[in-house]
Amino acid sequence: MPIPEDVSGFELDKDVQQELQSLPKGLAEDVAKNLVMVARLIDDDPEGAYGYAKVALRLASRVAAVREAAGFAAYASQNYSEALAEFRAARRMTGHVELWPVMADCERGLGRPEKALDMAGAPEVQKLDKAGQVEMRLVAAGARRDLDQLDAAIVTLQSPELASNSVQPWTARLRYAYADALLAAGREDEAREWFAKAVESDKDGSTDASDRLAELDGVEFVDAFDGDGDDADEVAAPAGSEGEREADDDREGDGVDEGDDEGADEK
Repeated sequence: MPIPEDVSGFELDKDVQQELQSLPKGLAEDVAKNLVMVARLIDDDPEGAYGYAKVALRLASRVAAVREAAGFAAYASQNYSEALAEFRAARRMTGHVELWPVMADCERGLGRPEKALDMAGAPEVQKLDKAGQVEMRLVAAGARRDLDQLDAAIVTLQSPELASNSVQPWTARLRYAYADALLAAGREDEAREWFAKAVESDKDGSTDASDRLAELDGVEFVDAFDGDGDDADEVAAPAGSEGEREADDDREGDGVDEGDDEGADEK
């Protein structure tokens, strides 16, 4: 796959560059450039990122950073079986538990929420840092919702992190997940309160909490074109039966592995 001229490979984190030093110099440079392309495309073009990840994987499948990058690219493009296999391989190579939540979310993506819940109760969760434990809680709540256990999902999200007034990197997503679960359970007033709290903490726009809040308030944003159709301004209008947006079905988990490496096919 083509690599733009502005990609050098040195854009990678220092620890990844160091890991690639185990490869011959020319090969390491090629792998690094493909990994840069994975990072560059994964948000806006996950399929494209997955293509570059597969090239890197073909070149250096024994490098843990490559397996991990391939896992995230596969995960972003919803290839959950391949993502889980790559995450398991990376975990075997490093012995680290950081990938546990995203591996569990892969189990959800594969239609196995019970497996994700088993992983949420595994000893590995206690080895995660605070951010990882919050991610695991989000995955577990999502699994409960997969099983139509709305009340259990709500209880799962109730935690000191949710109640805290301090804003952490996970705060907006945690509040959003809680609001969404409340709304699914028909508790609209409480859901509105928590969507508002999610908006307050979502400084970088990582959720669509503001849109969901506007929707609950009966406000819809539409494009108003002038007579020539050249300019469009976003204006608010009362939401109607035809104009209401359908709420996104948002999975709040990142993913964890089960710890059981059975079924993981290394490439």
